[in-house]
Amino acid sequence: MKKIDKKAKGVVKGAPSGFVISLMVHAAAFLLAGMLVVFTVHQKEDKKFVPPKPVDRPKMKLKKPQVKVKKTSKPKPTTRIVTKVKRASMPDIQLPEMSSMTDGLVGGIGGFEIMPDLSEVTIFGTGQTIGNDFEGTFYDFKRDRSGRTIPMDPDAYRQALKQFLISGWRTSKFGRYYRSPKKLYTTTFAVPPVQSALAPEAFGESDTIGYCWAAHYKGQLVYSEDIKFRFWGFGDDVLLIRVDGEVVLNACWPGATEDSFTTIWRTSSADSYKYPLGNNLAVVGDWIELRAGEPLPMEVLIGEVPGGVFQSMLCVQVEGVEYPRNPFRNGPKLPIFKTEKPSLDLVEAIHADLDPGDASVTDGPIFRDYVSKQETTAVPVELAAVAEEPSEEVSKMRVWNNRNGKSLEAEFVTVMAGQVVVRNARGKQLKIPMEDLSEADRVFTDLANPPSFNIDFSKKSKQIPPPPDSPFIGGDARPYQAFDYIFGARIRQKGSRVYNHELFIEYFAVAEEVDGDNYKLVDRKSSSFIPSVENKHSHEFYGEIARIQQQAVRQQAPLRGTKYGGFLITITDERGVIIDYKASHEWLFENLEHLKKIPVGKHFNKKCERVGPPRPGPADRPDWV
Repeated sequence: MKKIDKKAKGVVKGAPSGFVISLMVHAAAFLLAGMLVVFTVHQKEDKKFVPPKPVDRPKMKLKKPQVKVKKTSKPKPTTRIVTKVKRASMPDIQLPEMSSMTDGLVGGIGGFEIMPDLSEVTIFGTGQTIGNDFEGTFYDFKRDRSGRTIPMDPDAYRQALKQFLISGWRTSKFGRYYRSPKKLYTTTFAVPPVQSALAPEAFGESDTIGYCWAAHYKGQLVYSEDIKFRFWGFGDDVLLIRVDGEVVLNACWPGATEDSFTTIWRTSSADSYKYPLGNNLAVVGDWIELRAGEPLPMEVLIGEVPGGVFQSMLCVQVEGVEYPRNPFRNGPKLPIFKTEKPSLDLVEAIHADLDPGDASVTDGPIFRDYVSKQETTAVPVELAAVAEEPSEEVSKMRVWNNRNGKSLEAEFVTVMAGQVVVRNARGKQLKIPMEDLSEADRVFTDLANPPSFNIDFSKKSKQIPPPPDSPFIGGDARPYQAFDYIFGARIRQKGSRVYNHELFIEYFAVAEEVDGDNYKLVDRKSSSFIPSVENKHSHEFYGEIARIQQQAVRQQAPLRGTKYGGFLITITDERGVIIDYKASHEWLFENLEHLKKIPVGKHFNKKCERVGPPRPGPADRPDWV
C-alpha cells in the first residue's frame, strides 16, 4: 500500500500556494500599469502649429505725393537775348593733305569700328591698343632697374644699345636699366623735330631728363595685298628698323651714332643723304616684299643720346608709285608709315612740328590686313561748310493771365514802378499791376527782366623756369618762356533786387599763336548760383592750371608757341537764354556756337572754326641741311 504524505504541496516548493498566487496577481497588475504608462508617453501626438488667422488690417487711401524736383545745374540749350544769333552751322576743319582721307577717323571691318583711345593722343602713342599697332616700352639708362640714379654718358649708352642689337634685339640686355611700367601703343613713327624730353613725358616719366633713353616697339608688318616697298627715315639720334629678324634700316644720326651700328647695317642706296627729312637728310632702307595677308614681325628702336632735339621720322616708298616733290631740294614727299588711318588729333599733333614739304601724314598705304569699306572708293573728301539756315522770327506774343481768370495776348515790354508794361497786337501799350498777375506770369516777368551784373575775368600767372637739360649738349640751350595760368570768373549783381533764379556762368580762356593768325582754347569751365543775401549776390570760380609756353627747337630757330590771347564769359538763365556776357574780342561771342565745339587744347580761327596748328617753316631747319 502506497504511503501518503500528510503535508500538502504548494505551487512553489517551500512556499504556500496562496501567497504565490497573490504575488503573481500583484506582479501582473504592476506590469499592466507600467505598460499603460509607457505607451501613453511614447504614443502621445506631437503638437501641430496652426497659423493664426490673418489680421484684417484697415487700409488707408494715400494720395500721390507732389514732389518738387530741383532743376539740374546743366543749362538748357542756349539762346540769346543780348544779340541776334543765327542758327549754328558745322565749322570747316581746315587741314592740308586731306586728298586721300575718307569719312570717319578710322576704318571699320565687318560692321565694327576700331577706335583708338583719343583721350591720350601723343606722337609717341596712346595708352590703349586697337590691335593693329606697335607696343612701346621705355627705358631710362640713367637709372637702374629699381629707379636709382647710376652713372651714364653717351659712349656707355651707345655701347648698351650695340650689345642689344648684336644679341638679336634681346630685351634682357636692357634688364639692368629702368623700365617704365607704362606702355604706349602707336600706329605710326612720325616724330618731327621736338624737344627730347617729350618722349619720357609721354611714357609718364615727366621727371626724366631727355638724354640717354630708348623706346623699343614691337608689332606686325602686314598688308592686304602683295606689295614691294622700302623705308625712308631719319632719327635724331636713334632710329633702327628690324623686319622678320633682319635689320632693314639704320637711320641714326651720322657720325656720332650711325657709325656705332654700321657693322649691323649700312645703306646701299644712292638716294641716301640727298633729301631733307626734318633736321637732317633721309636714309633709304632695303626693299621689302610682303605677300597679301601674311604678317612679318617688326621692331623699331628709337632713342636720344646727348639730349636737346629728338626726331624719328619713318616714311614709305612703294615701288612704281610717283610722289609729289618736296620744294626744298626737290626730293620726294613720301607718306609716313602707318598701320591705321590717323585721327584728326594725331594729324594735328604731327603737323604742329612737321615741315609741310617733308612728308604726307594722310596719304599712302595703311599697313593692315584689311581694307575698310570707306577706303575702297578713292573719292576725295570735301569739307565744305554747311549752309546756314535762315533764322526764324519767333513771335514774342504770349497769353497773360490775372488772378481773376481773365487773359490777354500781348508782348512783354518792360517793368515800371511795380507794373508790367505789355503791347497788344494793335500796338497799344497796357500796364498791369504786378500783384494782379498769375504766379507763372510773375516768374516769366522776373526772367524777362533780369538784373544787371558786373563781370570780371581773372587770370593769375606764374613764370616757369626752363626744365633741366642734358649736361652733354654744351651751349645749345634753346630759348624758352612758359607761364602757368589759373583763370576764373567773378560775377556780382548790380543792386539788391530779389532774383530767385539759378544762373549759369561759363568762361573760355584763349591763347594766341605767336607765329600765325591762329588761336588755341586753353581752358573752359562753368558754374552756377542763385543770387542771395547770403552770397552777397555774387559768385566766383576758377579752373585748373593751364600752361602757355613758347620755345625754339634749337638756339638759332625762332620762338614758337602761344601767349595769352583773351576770354569770353557768358551768363545764362534757367531757360537757356544768355542774359549778359563780357568778351575781350567781340568775334568770340559772335561765334559762340562754333566755339563750344572746340575741344580744350585745339586750335581755331577768328570764325571759331577748328583749324590745324601753325606749321614750322625753313627758319626752323638748320642751315646745313
